[in-house]
Amino acid sequence: MARLQQFVTRTSKVPLEGFKALQGISGPQQFQIHKTYGAPERLPSVHTCFNQLDLPEYSSREQLEERLLLAIHEASEGFGFG
Repeated sequence: MARLQQFVTRTSKVPLEGFKALQGISGPQQFQIHKTYGAPERLPSVHTCFNQLDLPEYSSREQLEERLLLAIHEASEGFGFG
């Protein structure tokens, strides 16, 4: 759960006041999940300024879980320079 939160908000810590106190680009901004349209092969994407997760419509819960875990993993790796 912490990795999901970090993926969407760029912080793994919940504010002391809870999720209602998450900050966005212009003050308090709730954690949001939005449906995106397009190919179901796409990975989930995020807008960290708005604490927003964009999810394509997947054919199964298993596909959703696999794609979300892959996106979270890839985002935590950075640009991979080395």
